[in-house]
Amino acid sequence: QVQLLESGGGSVQSGGSLKLSCVISGYTYSPYCMGWFRQLPGKAREGVALIHSDDSRMASNSVKGRVSVSHDNTKNTLYLQLNSLKPEDTAMYYCALQPGCDVFRLSASYFPNWGQGTQVTVSS
Repeated sequence: QVQLLESGGGSVQSGGSLKLSCVISGYTYSPYCMGWFRQLPGKAREGVALIHSDDSRMASNSVKGRVSVSHDNTKNTLYLQLNSLKPEDTAMYYCALQPGCDVFRLSASYFPNWGQGTQVTVSS
């Protein structure tokens, strides 16, 4: 059974940084896509950054230049480094896994496996 567990969220001031982690268990195969998404109450889940098992990466325009996504294969842990945080980055952040990675897109509908989320709050 695939499980994902996020950590690292918190409250920071505008301009600050956070590093989110997501430990994945139950899946160690390739290919795959792993991604970070965020969501505000009542809003659709928005793609933030994505990484493929071949090390291809992408990030949404709203965070490009301020985030870095990486995956440590030895720990099977996904990371999201968030820099120059803005109040509009405030959201619940989720990690997700797409086994096989048939579609390399920042769209939540292609990801069947999700963590429970970690809250990021940025104050001005």
